[in-house]
Amino acid sequence: MSNLKPNHLKSLGRKSLAIALAMGLAGVAYGQSTTGKIFGNAPSAEGEVVTVTSATGASRTVSVKDGRFVADNLPVGLYTVTLSQDGKTIDSKSNVQVSVGAGTNVGFNAVGGAQEAQNLSAISVVASALPAIDVSNVSSSTTIDSKQLAYLPIAHNAEAVALLAPGAVQGSTAYFGNYVSFGGSSVVENAYYLNGFNTTDPLSGFGGVTLPYNSVDQEQILTGGYGAKYGRSDGGVISQIGKRGTNEWHFGGQVRWVPSSARSNYRSAYFTNPSGDQQLRTYRGGNHSWETTYDAYISGPLIKDKLFIFASAELDKTEGNSLSSKSSSAYNRETTTRTPAWYAKIDWNINDNNILELTGVGNSQSNSVSDYAYDYTNYTTGAFRDYPGDSKNTDKLWIAKYTSYITDDISLTAMYGKLKHGYYTNYPPYEGFDPTLANILGSSSQNFAYTGGGQIESANPVTNITDPNHRAQTSNLRLDLTWRIGDHTLTAGIDNQTTQDIDDVTVMSGPGYAWDYGKSEDPNEYIIGGPNANGPGWENKTWVAPAGGQGYYVSKYVYENGASVKVSQRAQYIQDDWQVTDRLLLSIGLRNDQFTNYNGDGDPYLRLTSPQWAPRLGASWDVFGDSSFRVYGNAGRYFLAMPASVALRSAGSSLFTNQYYTYTGIDSNGVPTGLTPIDTSRGPEGLISANNEYGQARDPKTAAATNLTSEYQDEFILGFDKKLGDSWVYGAKATYRVLRNGIDDTGDQYSIANKMIQMGLVTEDEANALLAGAYIPASVLFNPTKTNVFQITNPNGGYYTVPMSMKDFGFNSELKRKYAGLDLYLEHPFDGRWYGKVTYTWSHSFGNTEGQVKSDIGQSDVSATVDWDYAELMAYAGGDLSNDRRHVLKAYGAYQITPEWLISGNLAIVSGGPQSCEGLYYEESGNPGLGYNLYHYCDGVGSSPGATRNPWTYTLSAGVTYRPEWADKKLGISLQVQNLLNQQRTTQTYAFYNQNQYWTVRDRPMPLSWQSPRYAALTVSYDY
Repeated sequence: MSNLKPNHLKSLGRKSLAIALAMGLAGVAYGQSTTGKIFGNAPSAEGEVVTVTSATGASRTVSVKDGRFVADNLPVGLYTVTLSQDGKTIDSKSNVQVSVGAGTNVGFNAVGGAQEAQNLSAISVVASALPAIDVSNVSSSTTIDSKQLAYLPIAHNAEAVALLAPGAVQGSTAYFGNYVSFGGSSVVENAYYLNGFNTTDPLSGFGGVTLPYNSVDQEQILTGGYGAKYGRSDGGVISQIGKRGTNEWHFGGQVRWVPSSARSNYRSAYFTNPSGDQQLRTYRGGNHSWETTYDAYISGPLIKDKLFIFASAELDKTEGNSLSSKSSSAYNRETTTRTPAWYAKIDWNINDNNILELTGVGNSQSNSVSDYAYDYTNYTTGAFRDYPGDSKNTDKLWIAKYTSYITDDISLTAMYGKLKHGYYTNYPPYEGFDPTLANILGSSSQNFAYTGGGQIESANPVTNITDPNHRAQTSNLRLDLTWRIGDHTLTAGIDNQTTQDIDDVTVMSGPGYAWDYGKSEDPNEYIIGGPNANGPGWENKTWVAPAGGQGYYVSKYVYENGASVKVSQRAQYIQDDWQVTDRLLLSIGLRNDQFTNYNGDGDPYLRLTSPQWAPRLGASWDVFGDSSFRVYGNAGRYFLAMPASVALRSAGSSLFTNQYYTYTGIDSNGVPTGLTPIDTSRGPEGLISANNEYGQARDPKTAAATNLTSEYQDEFILGFDKKLGDSWVYGAKATYRVLRNGIDDTGDQYSIANKMIQMGLVTEDEANALLAGAYIPASVLFNPTKTNVFQITNPNGGYYTVPMSMKDFGFNSELKRKYAGLDLYLEHPFDGRWYGKVTYTWSHSFGNTEGQVKSDIGQSDVSATVDWDYAELMAYAGGDLSNDRRHVLKAYGAYQITPEWLISGNLAIVSGGPQSCEGLYYEESGNPGLGYNLYHYCDGVGSSPGATRNPWTYTLSAGVTYRPEWADKKLGISLQVQNLLNQQRTTQTYAFYNQNQYWTVRDRPMPLSWQSPRYAALTVSYDY
């Protein structure tokens, strides 16, 4: 489905450094967990037990069985591990770090002996001894802790942290967000977790709610291979664990400045004209921005050893301006963004066997925007022009989690939480603003003979307005029971989530429509459809006659939709972690997901509740039995639900029409005059809706194929981790992913009508009547992998049943998305002076469909992209997919120059992504099908994605941190420089060929985005 109108697309000493290093080296994890475990060997003796005691005073005692012990479901943090016999302490290990989702191996030698804690996070590690590799699970992840976050030179957001992980690359900037692609998947196929709660955007899957940056204790980036306990992602997982209080009171604050003077100028945008000359399109040297962030926290015991609190508040303020493209109506937009946020967590050790955790998070983002006229002749800003709209989005999250250690071998966790979102847009009044006027679109395509040579805009700059009551909410219930029986650890539970999108309504401003100007390159070619585009039988398909004259035309554009919709997601799982031998662990799991999507009337239009079995199988082999060499692998299937917003157009009563005219003038408000209707397939003044969206209520039985099945992906991983001497660890991992099934929409109602005629269900005249009456939907959800069965409304009652193969639609191929990747890494653990990590990833993401969105054109209609709307759009579609980055080298680390001074660095070298060029089907052929002008043809020649690619990018960032001894290292001063070399190479180009000067010469696309210019950030903090 296409909606191509204006897009609404949204103190560090050696001890702490050792902890930080350990977090970065963690190679495996359970998934979106909030806990870890401590395990190990101990001499078998009667009356022998192991007690683990946290920094909060909570303790748990487990038995030693057959020389092994395990204490699982432990909150993250520092622990003391004590081996006792008959109440007498035999040995003890202090400062043992439990990391999120990881196992900490703490071994004890013979009674009375002493062996250092074998754990990457153990503080007792000495410079010559490399911590052990975690052999206790099979997943693939990277974990970064708060110490690393404080000094690594990266942007202060969850996605920048995620980009440190191998296999993660920056997603398209066309979505105006810092979204990440994992393993070739689209940016909306990820899951976000905060203290175990799924905070993924419920509307469309873009991003999720995250913690204030300085409140993050650990961030885990999961890139594959997690167990049956978790699902609803076939991309990656970003999971954050917030800080918690301990038995010591602490408080502190921080101020971070990014002044405009410390930011380099932005690179300007040029396009190549037909003669091959470079012409300025957008001057960006006049763009400036500056940012200030304030942060404060307090932490400590409300009741020692029992009740603890951590609370923080943050305020970020960003101001700046940006210039529009060069035109007579150019403007300078000034924006102020305020983002206040808070986080609070209460931990209650009810007793040694029961823990209660309460979490609260709140944040909002307010944007105030003003536009001023801009003179490109003199490069000066003029008078105030308008307020294009202010916005405010809010999030409020509450979570309760209860953990009960029923026995040594049985534990139960229960979590329930609710997340509420608010969305509000306001258009402040100002002198000259007239909200009754129609908004003007496509002013650059106006006939300048009627405008005096420039562009005429409207005094109403607003195209669409939304319901101020728009809100959404998500509730999540989890119950997990773990039972250890001999060599088996059985875990079973439920994972239920409900999301609601409430009063999500969009209507046109002004009189309820906008004027959209256009120009045909060939005045005698049909604007949509026609004989050249659609061949024989073109009269019975959607068409708009030629504009004639010089090719100028205008359409009255109407768009309106909205409803309150809901998605219910249920899952049950069981998993067995079987310690087959002392060296071999098998993880065998099975998950069953059910998804139900409801329309605005509360009726289900998708009921994907038949068993959706997702098997998971993993293995970890401790080759030498000393945690120095691990070989691991896993295979799994992952299902993905459809987000709530899909219902608004695919199962609602959407109105999306255009009415076409020629004109003989344009008045002072940009309104066309002297209108003459252009003939269409629905008559001289017919309303044309590419997807048959004429405002009619959509029957939920006709919104999707009756045999529709969920999107799912299969994944296979094989890897190893190995010590290299006493100072290094290295490893490799191979990943293969194949998208087995997907959901999108198709708009080819005519092929359905032809199939009905072939089947003898209707005559040709009856089929044309069904088309004219919009009984055959022009947007219906289907699986582009099989024969789909559709129900078509019979106006005389009941339904026609129509099976449609991919060949019936004219497609020569089915959905294809594959990813193959090889990750190599080398790490140097902290040796009292420095540590570092280097990863190299070779990967290839290829096929004909990116996934639920289409990044090359910035289309954010989830599972309703233009890809499968009709067959011509898929010609030459196969190739390298948008998130393909063939070579990625990453390196980050830190060097303790002196006890007071630390330097750090972060390097990313990334090969360029594929370019895409899309235009007319082929030269002088017009626009077949629905006339999107988005075929894989460039200047009349077939153009597969990836035939040309963007340049390599090199991003080097550096930081220095000073913690003076005279301030007891409580004072910290840090300077970080992002993109030290000020590389501003192109990261994405416009895909549109010969549309608004985006691409006027073949193989010379206009850049859409570049690397962010160099900037410096100064941070001053104090921790008491």
